[in-house]
Amino acid sequence: MTKLIQTFRWFGPNDEVTLADIRQTGATGIVTALHHIPCGEEWSIQEINDRKKLIASAGLSWEVVESVNIHESIKTGEPERDHYIALYKRSLQNLAACGLKTVCYNFMPVLDWTRTHLDFRLPNQASALRYDAPALAAFELFILQREAAFSEYSTVQQEAAKRYFDSITEAEKSLLSNTIMAGLPGTDEVFTVEEFKQHLRRYTQVGAAQLKENLAYFLRAIIPLAEALGIKMCIHPDDPPFPILGLPRVVSTEEDLLDVVNFIPSPSNGITFCTGSLGANPKNDLPAMAERLGPDIHFIHLRNVQREADGSFYEAEHLDGSTDMYAVMRNIIKEQKRRESAGRTDVAIPMRPDHGHKILDDVHRNTYPGYSVIGRMKGLAELRGLELGIRRSLSDQI
Repeated sequence: MTKLIQTFRWFGPNDEVTLADIRQTGATGIVTALHHIPCGEEWSIQEINDRKKLIASAGLSWEVVESVNIHESIKTGEPERDHYIALYKRSLQNLAACGLKTVCYNFMPVLDWTRTHLDFRLPNQASALRYDAPALAAFELFILQREAAFSEYSTVQQEAAKRYFDSITEAEKSLLSNTIMAGLPGTDEVFTVEEFKQHLRRYTQVGAAQLKENLAYFLRAIIPLAEALGIKMCIHPDDPPFPILGLPRVVSTEEDLLDVVNFIPSPSNGITFCTGSLGANPKNDLPAMAERLGPDIHFIHLRNVQREADGSFYEAEHLDGSTDMYAVMRNIIKEQKRRESAGRTDVAIPMRPDHGHKILDDVHRNTYPGYSVIGRMKGLAELRGLELGIRRSLSDQI
């Protein structure tokens, strides 16, 4: 039985987690992008091949491109979007020419992910990422001072936000702002409050329905080319999977993901199944989604979150939290069996342990939030063992 391809995310030559480190984790594949190229610009064959050779020289293979980021003009539907779609197509052509055939992307407005705390301490003193709902509300109401937020939050939520805001120092307020406004993977860029407000204003006339239509426009433009090139495009869910900061969310639920694959049905139009992002929404039944969406899953992110009653969550152990990781993994392996029986060639789905706690010597490295080396290696080891155990148990049943 073909196993999942075990990969590790790497942020390029400036990442303190080196390729040599990653090789020792047991992962065989790399998930990365050309983060130094500004969003919207073409990726050249030379740049792609240089990165591919660097990875190969470490005894690893570049399995997934994450991400070829989408310019905001495409998301907002502005007149110049066709120009940026044309550049995106050229990047896809160049990736295919270099043998890279799986491309992860997202359609989240402004920020790629949002957390309020990057050093939330667990009982064992491991450091985790956290989304604290009162803290996010405090930022919106009292720092960003977004007027519409006062009508969007209930009285109870506003009171909790005020208590939180009054309980923290000026330095903590500054840290909260910087944490929320730094959601660009692979960079240390942080917006100022005024810059952030300007980005938000671009979406004042773009609701969820319009954003979804803009996503459909993008897919109808690129999927035929992707299919001709043999590239599998796989959209990443929203993180977190619910509206925040007045921004619409359109890739948060099973219905959303079905809409995406149905905009233009194609073997090249699929999903990045991220259990951490989807798991933050209590309405999402992840094991059932893994089963029903299985044929369209091209890439897998495995991590767990512990949800709380007020909408907060923190990143838990990979095998512990609000998501039944055993059931998710079991359904993914069953999907592989179905693909094998159907004669599909994409049985070996790439997966990576998404995020990880900072533990042990991780604290001595200045790694990107969530991307410690030992914490993720621990997660990979656990997931590898879970996969093996399920495969053996399924084989015994045959």
